[in-house]
Amino acid sequence: MPPFLLQFFRHYLLSLQFFTRIPVTGRVADWVGFSPAMLRASAGHFPGVGVLVGGLVAGFSAVLSMTLPPTGSAPLVVAALGTVLGVLLTGAFHEDGLADVADGLGGSAERDRALAIMKDSRVGAFGAIAVVLVLLSKVALLTLLGDVSMPLMVAALFAAHVVSRTWPLLTIRLLPHVGDAAGSKSKPLADQISGAALVTGFTWCFCALALVIYAQSATDFIAFDGAAESLLLVLLNAVVLSAVAWALMTRWFWRRLGGFTGDCLGAIQQVCELAFYLGLGLSL
Repeated sequence: MPPFLLQFFRHYLLSLQFFTRIPVTGRVADWVGFSPAMLRASAGHFPGVGVLVGGLVAGFSAVLSMTLPPTGSAPLVVAALGTVLGVLLTGAFHEDGLADVADGLGGSAERDRALAIMKDSRVGAFGAIAVVLVLLSKVALLTLLGDVSMPLMVAALFAAHVVSRTWPLLTIRLLPHVGDAAGSKSKPLADQISGAALVTGFTWCFCALALVIYAQSATDFIAFDGAAESLLLVLLNAVVLSAVAWALMTRWFWRRLGGFTGDCLGAIQQVCELAFYLGLGLSL
């Protein structure tokens, strides 16, 4: 195997190891290795992690939808259990970041105090409320999509997990890392994200969206009058709304914190995923 492919797989597996609970252990972990430079390079595979996580959640949801009785409550069950699987696969990594950001920025208007609250592992009222509201909103929007078309819900799950993991790369590129540099697990990601890593991330995202469009054009698995162009427009609207959510979140972090922390990246992923589902729902 060419050396660049070996390096590609090592960086991807390191990204899986860092961002998910999918086991990368034993000899595989020894082969992958670790260094701050490798972690920085692996950041470009964050959307690739979304391909695997989103693919597993979408596949599970598709099988579940075909197994459950065709009742009106089936989309709700699929949406809820698919969301649960997504949380289990990541170990609530991003939800934890959302909770910490909500506690910090909701608990204090003073920058240093907000950063101190965000470092506290305990979850406060703001964090608990934020996580509950986001999870409920995800399930509600996915149920709406499932009521329209169960294959649309499955496609949305796959695409949203990828797109929402692409935007944080731009935040890393644009904003400085703030907070406790010595104690932050995300600090190596923030030292410098290269242009090559950005290209890798956006390539993952483009390929995932292209796969959804190709599957639609080849199979007409979503009822859009048999037109892949209609699905393309719907997906474009979802991506745009997700981008708007990213821009607002990034601007908020810049104004309140002067940069970002690892928790901020998790919060961006959660909000952008939710915005993607909302964009799909509004487009329908």
